[in-house]
Amino acid sequence: MWHDMFVVQIPIVEKILRTVLVYATILILFRLTGKRDLATLNMLDFTVLFLLSNVVQNAIIGNDTSLLGGVVGAVTLVAVNAALNRWRAVSDRAARLLDGKATTIVKDGKYIPQALRHLSLRPTELEQAVRMQNGDDISEIATGRMEPAGHLILSLKPEEQSATKGDIDALGKRLKAIEAALAALAASK
Repeated sequence: MWHDMFVVQIPIVEKILRTVLVYATILILFRLTGKRDLATLNMLDFTVLFLLSNVVQNAIIGNDTSLLGGVVGAVTLVAVNAALNRWRAVSDRAARLLDGKATTIVKDGKYIPQALRHLSLRPTELEQAVRMQNGDDISEIATGRMEPAGHLILSLKPEEQSATKGDIDALGKRLKAIEAALAALAASK
């Protein structure tokens, strides 16, 4: 019993190579299928994620069911992931390669249909995102981009933007100037 738990049943190098190859394959598949934030995954996406781990399990472990074999696979996955994240953090080229680039999906208050199709987004999903970011309608949006990590970044048209503290301060100063001018006018009568 103890022997079966700790003796790796396939060579460790093969275990590491299997894990790296499966990781790379899944990374490429996700990269090719597009950008989606975890918060925007639909039921179909979740189903794929749940089943994917089961589908690739045997490709990673092979005939090895030992505890040590599982640990080698887990350590390999975490190490490869950490290395790619560090590489991505220090290299713009790596970030573009691994993540892709932002896709503009709204321009001047209008959808870009081919971009929505490319990202597998429905206009109703985009409208919901606008409302979640306190917008009322897509026509209020100057530009909208889907970032490589799947985050939707919406920029309101200038006339739709809320007043800033600077705007309010400037209005306060103008109001005081008007009040002073009115007081001076009233005093001169």
